[in-house]
Amino acid sequence: MTMLSDLPIEVLLDNVLPWLAIPDLIHLGQTDHFFARLCDDETFWKRKLEEDFNFTDERTARISGWKHLYRGLLNPKTYVWGETSKGRLGLRKIPSTTLHDVPYPVELQIKSGARIVSLSAAGWAFFALDSAGSVYVWGTLNGTSYALQHDGYSEPAKPAHTPLRLDMPSPTRSISCGRLHATTLDDQHRVWTFLSWGRPFRLDTPALNATTLDSTPALVECGWNFSSVLTKSGDVYVWWPFSAPLKDVIAAHDVAMDAADQKAHATESDVIPCSTWELRQEPTMLPPLPQLPELPLGLAEPVKLVKLAALESRLIGLTNHGHVLSIPVESDVAVRSERWEYLPNFSEVDKVQQHPAYVSSQLKPPQSLRISHISAQFQTFVAYSPGSSSVILLGSHETRANSNPLILPALQNNDVISVVLGDYHYGALTSTGKLLTWGEYSRGALGLGDPGQLPPGQPGGYRTEARRSAAVANGGPYPPGISEPAEVSFGHGKAQRDKMFCFAIAAAGWHMGALVIDLEPPTNVQNDNDEDEDPPMPGRFPRSREMGESPQDYPGEPGQWGPPIMARAFRIGFAGRGATRGGHLGRGRGRGL
Repeated sequence: MTMLSDLPIEVLLDNVLPWLAIPDLIHLGQTDHFFARLCDDETFWKRKLEEDFNFTDERTARISGWKHLYRGLLNPKTYVWGETSKGRLGLRKIPSTTLHDVPYPVELQIKSGARIVSLSAAGWAFFALDSAGSVYVWGTLNGTSYALQHDGYSEPAKPAHTPLRLDMPSPTRSISCGRLHATTLDDQHRVWTFLSWGRPFRLDTPALNATTLDSTPALVECGWNFSSVLTKSGDVYVWWPFSAPLKDVIAAHDVAMDAADQKAHATESDVIPCSTWELRQEPTMLPPLPQLPELPLGLAEPVKLVKLAALESRLIGLTNHGHVLSIPVESDVAVRSERWEYLPNFSEVDKVQQHPAYVSSQLKPPQSLRISHISAQFQTFVAYSPGSSSVILLGSHETRANSNPLILPALQNNDVISVVLGDYHYGALTSTGKLLTWGEYSRGALGLGDPGQLPPGQPGGYRTEARRSAAVANGGPYPPGISEPAEVSFGHGKAQRDKMFCFAIAAAGWHMGALVIDLEPPTNVQNDNDEDEDPPMPGRFPRSREMGESPQDYPGEPGQWGPPIMARAFRIGFAGRGATRGGHLGRGRGRGL
């Protein structure tokens, strides 16, 4: 008689387990050793997070803990802190603090009770993505200007003082923010650009029509004033919405929509009805990759770009083999003569081992290295590898092939999986759910506590009691910045702090945000709004979702959020996952448009 355990592991993982309700999965895992390992498979839970919660975690280097996250995404919490101007924190009530900012995390609850799974920060605003693919926004998209009270959200400077939901044609998969704009990718592989919250436009071009791997967007990435797309084949396209000729086309379309009174006023139910439109314009395709050296931990497959990170006017690229590269993207005209530049000191283990931070200190150098993630903001970028021996390398817009990275000893070998950057403050997330911040005070963006209440000498506070007392009496000056990363607390006291697990962070300007799992929900938590009820326990998800269902419902069929053009018929064997070998030179082609 054939037993369930006689089936091939790939069949069980791909065609049996995804259809089981959560309680049934748990019970199956308790039957014996074999099913215990199978039901704890990291790849399975990572995929299930994407299918059931729209959670891709593409911007971190997380390699484990997916089942733990799945359990916690029943009720994730959103925290914000920092500068309060332009409505950027979305709080209905600003706490009273010594320096009249928000120097510690305050919970932000969205009225609809949405499960927020991803957070992105713009110059004066936040974008949040929920498990159903709905986008919520608060703050001001263009904080350099002002809007009138009667203006709608077709006006870029119109503030959203509390979270509003964007009514878009399709569920959203990912979001990237620039300083004054954002770009999103929806579940139909369509790319949207937001210069205002009420009038996003879709880039309508054969280059991104999702008919082949070459034309299927894999991720979007915004610089301060430009947007870019990386396709599944590794090609990169860029466009500049604030510069001619796109700027002129957009301005003309805005005039026409104003005349038609398509102003995108928010409804009483806190929804912005977006007036979407199509922009038929060819983006600029970046040149192919240069000849690259083979790296020790490279893959057997051809080299191609798999990650992008955007600075003010430069793109950082990462290949599937761990090569880090850089290219200027000043304008459509200037980029035509530019080429990708390989950064060996950010890619090769022997170069990193020779860095002064390792040579002249007790810091243990890495024995191997494969950069797996990159992030960037304004004039700083970060390249990092995961694991207990993680390596965190910081560069700038001036970094070239012979430049050495900046290495902060406190971040090395510390399980860092994500690094975010504001104007003058920085944050690092560890795989254990801790958030570390450093840099300037930035109106409380470090999130280390009210400096008027912190003991003198503590990170985030004043150096002496005299300075602390003077600040309390006079409302300033600001405390000094910190150079050593310090842990942010998401609760009052160590007992509650230990129950909080941070799984995503975002930063920009002078503000910061985080998504947190409360491992043991307390009876009283300081938050912004206590009206909402907890969502129901997940388990047997609905098999379909009819029109009109609430956006916080779980997605329907398994596979709904999965990549539609990737077949599941083949996977590396259960015991062979993570094996890597060899390396080859990559594909690439390019044309200036």
